[in-house]
Amino acid sequence: MIGSYVAVGDSFTEGVGDPGPDGAFVGWADRFAVLLADRRPEGDFGYVNLAVRGKLLDQIVEDQLPRAVEMAPDLVSFCAGGNDILRPGTDPDEVAERFERAIAALTSVAGTVMVTTGFDTRGVPVLKHLRGKIATYNGHVRAVADRYGCPVLDLWSLKSIQDRRAWDGDRLHLGAEGHTRVALRAGQVLGLEVPADPEQPWPQLPPRGTLEIRRDDVQWAREYLVPWIGRRLRGESSGDHVTAKGTLSPDDIKLRIASVA
Repeated sequence: MIGSYVAVGDSFTEGVGDPGPDGAFVGWADRFAVLLADRRPEGDFGYVNLAVRGKLLDQIVEDQLPRAVEMAPDLVSFCAGGNDILRPGTDPDEVAERFERAIAALTSVAGTVMVTTGFDTRGVPVLKHLRGKIATYNGHVRAVADRYGCPVLDLWSLKSIQDRRAWDGDRLHLGAEGHTRVALRAGQVLGLEVPADPEQPWPQLPPRGTLEIRRDDVQWAREYLVPWIGRRLRGESSGDHVTAKGTLSPDDIKLRIASVA
């Protein structure tokens, strides 16, 4: 029975791609917190989301890790290193060494530390060439999890989120349905009974023509890819002026989810 949960990470854990009615994001961690809170007496559950989009592993360790360690919750989810792996020239072996030091610090104070792997990017145009690098890092994450007894939220093996309908229009972040399926899988990882199957098949779609696919790709490149490259060239991050969501009420999360459902 988990009474307190702290989410640590980057845009994935912040919930980018899953907007609420006020423009702020919900995301899998918030949805997962609701699943956990529903198993506790009313008012007997604490949840804090420290994640901020665009953050690298060292930034997460510096800004979020001390707060998570201080709170010493029953559960911490730790998703970090993905933005490092996407950067040219980074060594997944070296990133994994820093990842392990963070896990060692968390497991010394938290009841359970759940780690996440990276996605399988074979269907993502800009990132599919990094698939081998991501797989290498995932191998390290699983090995670290084995050494420290951490449950693993394996996003690589979650087949349902490989469907394009699981993703936001930017093709880099999950949409609301994708985040929902990850939250359900997180519940399964901890042995909870969840209200739906995260691998539930998607409805069949009619085939798409070459011209339609090409038109979508051009629009995506103009709207998302060019600005993303521009930020990289300028050394900017999408999270430079973003503040973590902090303490959240599961009841408020439910209301925000219901209002956009």
